[in-house]
Amino acid sequence: MSEHEPVEGRWHYRRSLASRVTLLTTMAVGLAVAFVAVGAYVTARIQLQDTLDESLLDRAQSAADASFLQELTVSGRMPSWALGAADIRVAFISDSTQPLSYDEGPPLTIGRNADESPEYAVAAGARDYSLRTIRAEDDTDYRVVAVPTGTDGQALVIAQSLEPTERVLAKLGIVTLLFGIAGVIAAGIAGWGVARNGLRPVRRLTVAAEEIARTEELTPIPVEGDDEVARLSAAFNQMLLSLGASRDRQRRLVADAGHELRTPLTSLRTNLDLLEQADAEGSARPPGARAELLGDARAQIEELTTLIGDLVELARDEPMTHVVEQVDVSEVLDQSVARVRRRAPGVSFVVESSGWLVVGEPGAIERAYTNVLDNAAKWSPPQGTVRVTLADGVLVVDDEGPGIAAADLPHVFERFWRADESRSMPGSGLGLSIVAQVAERHSGAAHAEVSPYGGARLVLRLPGTPVEVHA
Repeated sequence: MSEHEPVEGRWHYRRSLASRVTLLTTMAVGLAVAFVAVGAYVTARIQLQDTLDESLLDRAQSAADASFLQELTVSGRMPSWALGAADIRVAFISDSTQPLSYDEGPPLTIGRNADESPEYAVAAGARDYSLRTIRAEDDTDYRVVAVPTGTDGQALVIAQSLEPTERVLAKLGIVTLLFGIAGVIAAGIAGWGVARNGLRPVRRLTVAAEEIARTEELTPIPVEGDDEVARLSAAFNQMLLSLGASRDRQRRLVADAGHELRTPLTSLRTNLDLLEQADAEGSARPPGARAELLGDARAQIEELTTLIGDLVELARDEPMTHVVEQVDVSEVLDQSVARVRRRAPGVSFVVESSGWLVVGEPGAIERAYTNVLDNAAKWSPPQGTVRVTLADGVLVVDDEGPGIAAADLPHVFERFWRADESRSMPGSGLGLSIVAQVAERHSGAAHAEVSPYGGARLVLRLPGTPVEVHA
């Protein structure tokens, strides 16, 4: 899928995985840095405000309790040096609505009575103290605290400019912003590094897939570690092995088909050439030669038809698409035995079967049974006996032929596999592969054993249920 792809008549941009990882990492770290920065700024502001309030309140209470307070307030004012600081403004108010005045600086408007001003409420004794922020006429914010003095109806008011504190907070805000930007940039660089290094195995896997698509060489890639990417690489290697095995099976199919098709085609061509020569020579041939050649040609055509049918059946890997139904396989076995008896009249068949119902495709089951019986008849000696037993869905076929080598037993039902001894025998050589395929499609199994009668024993099991016998 490309980065630009049409979606409902328009182009849709799709970011690469590395860019998305970088963007998500940057956003996550950026949000974390922003929360930390805002939290630090708010905490510092609250802490500075609380410290300033505690300092003002302590100064005001200490000055209000001083023994020289009355001597310094004859005019209703107290110089700032009396409180040990030059950055504050000091004044006295009374509950008689005396206006607030200071030694210097812009005037502060606090109201004219206890209803308008908490400072007058403190002077009247209605409150223990007051603390608030007031803006002067020069737009400078002051933190104002009022505490009662020893004189009834009088309060000491101290105001301190917030300009130094605001300068500190402004510098802190700038520093926090700069560090936040630096953190976001660092997060972007770190995300890019993580995406680049973390996705390196994915890029290597992509390059390997592209190389395989270009060269068709199914070479597994090295697997490092045991993380998710390593599991993906291992799964990719398993897929390559499966593809390689499938390609090998296809090659073996082509080789087997070519070998099997070559023999009947050559024989058919020879018979046709002989027929052509016989027609040219007139009656030079024996009287029955033409009929014999026609019989051989007809047999080769039938063998070709069977071979092509086997190849088509064997090439089907999809699940059953035919109509399935409940089948009594004992009846299917009877039909298969009757058909094979006509093909091999010199072989005797001894059959024992019991009813067994299988949900499946009747034609496929009959073909599998017929192939197993054909194989036994093909390998049986003249006047030999094939013993057939069907019980509980298990078909056992014993012949009296040469048997199967122990090393070949596991491979008898493999697709496209043939023993060396069977290369010269008639038939397509693919019948037992069809048996295994039918068994697998019906959730069954097939295997080969050594028969106690000296030949081979082929076993085909199909799951199902027994036939109910009604009295």
